[in-house]
Amino acid sequence: MGIKPELLAAAGTLEDVEAYLQAGADAILVGDDRFGMRLPGSMTLEEIHKAAEMVHAVSGKIYVSLNNLMTNDLLQELSEYVKALGEIGVDAVEFNDPSVLLAVNSFAPGVKLHWNAEMTSTNYSTSNYWGRRGAARVILARELNMDEITEMKPNLEIEAQVQVHGMTNIYHSKRRLVNSYMSHQGRPVTEGSMGKERGLFLIEAERADEKFPIYEDMNGTHIMSSDDICILEDLHLLMEAGIDSFKVETLLKPRHYNEAVLRAYRKAIDLYKADSGSYAFHEEWMDGIKELQDPERELSFGFFYKEQVY
Repeated sequence: MGIKPELLAAAGTLEDVEAYLQAGADAILVGDDRFGMRLPGSMTLEEIHKAAEMVHAVSGKIYVSLNNLMTNDLLQELSEYVKALGEIGVDAVEFNDPSVLLAVNSFAPGVKLHWNAEMTSTNYSTSNYWGRRGAARVILARELNMDEITEMKPNLEIEAQVQVHGMTNIYHSKRRLVNSYMSHQGRPVTEGSMGKERGLFLIEAERADEKFPIYEDMNGTHIMSSDDICILEDLHLLMEAGIDSFKVETLLKPRHYNEAVLRAYRKAIDLYKADSGSYAFHEEWMDGIKELQDPERELSFGFFYKEQVY
């Protein structure tokens, strides 16, 4: 029946790593804000080393995000960082910039590469192009619908990862837009005061009932979706298609919420793998998630059932 799909969660602290492994994650994504974007927390190399030991102790996989927009002044640091990750023994890194691929090939050739180009990873030909240059996996765009995902998989020469739960990024700028706006208004702004912990929202006059989380960090301004993807009900369609990895996006969510989400998806994956012929979704699997879901954020299918207009 094929391989059992991986359940992946991003972790910002060592406490997150332990909790998400216990909740059912097979793989953990971590990183450093210098090299990765939209992480739930930034880890030092020492912390990543400890995280790798925790994950490998339960036969899991640990990945590191290197999906930032790489600048010239980062390249020297990148080579040293990649070499250190190889020495730690991480299983793979996520990348979108060819400079990361070159650094991994030169300084950590045993580390796998997962191509994550955000919204532009939309077809199998481009995915296979990166596969032939060393990538082992493609992280498919969140804008793809169910048919586009399931019809792409048979044509892929590499693994495919799909986000199945949580918020998505809808806008990024290297500029600190909120900081600039507040300064223009004459309001004092201190360094780091617009971060994730501030809990800021962007609200449009035309859609006053939708709140878009917004925050700034060393990588600029990030605006997130006003609702949360939840494909648990139709997860079996992705499993039937042979998708290799399911990601739960933990960003801007409390740990206990992410644990509830992981437990629900773990149950679905295990039951499908045990007997796909008799598998059926049970509405009560959603209870733990709904009890903790922010009432101002809707659970939705995201783009999974939206017809795309190109």
